[in-house]
Amino acid sequence: MTTWMWLFIITVIVQRLVELNIAKNNERWMKERGGVERGEKHYKWFIILHMAFFLSTITEGMFDNRGDIGLNYALLLLFLMTQAARIWCIQTLGRFWNTKVIVLPGVALIKKGPYKYIKHPNYLIVGIELFVIPFLIGAYVTACIFPVLHLFLLKVRIPREEKALTKATL
Repeated sequence: MTTWMWLFIITVIVQRLVELNIAKNNERWMKERGGVERGEKHYKWFIILHMAFFLSTITEGMFDNRGDIGLNYALLLLFLMTQAARIWCIQTLGRFWNTKVIVLPGVALIKKGPYKYIKHPNYLIVGIELFVIPFLIGAYVTACIFPVLHLFLLKVRIPREEKALTKATL
């Protein structure tokens, strides 16, 4: 992998760690106010998927020896657009944004920002990232496998999240 590829991957990993810290603070804030976590059993699979994603991306990037590929500016632009959308999601939900399914009973669903147009925009963003990030550095197998695995997890997560949100807002 080239220097820019390493810098790119490290930057994304640092960003994810910052987001996990934001999520942890939001989790604490919500639970202090009566927030209830749902879907705890499947959450670990998201952690495993994302850790395996970065390991796979780095491993494939290092051992497939594709250091000669140039920077694809269209994919980089798509990645930057997903980051802007991610920030929009986090800002729109504010203290309610989390990586876990945590609901605060009696609080109305937020239906502004990207949530005005799509129910789960962050899941779409992650799906795009799971394709774009490895593709940018030539980890093509990873780019094909992990978005599919993400979809399988969402088949469990979204119905549980919908059920929890519906119960909490009634």
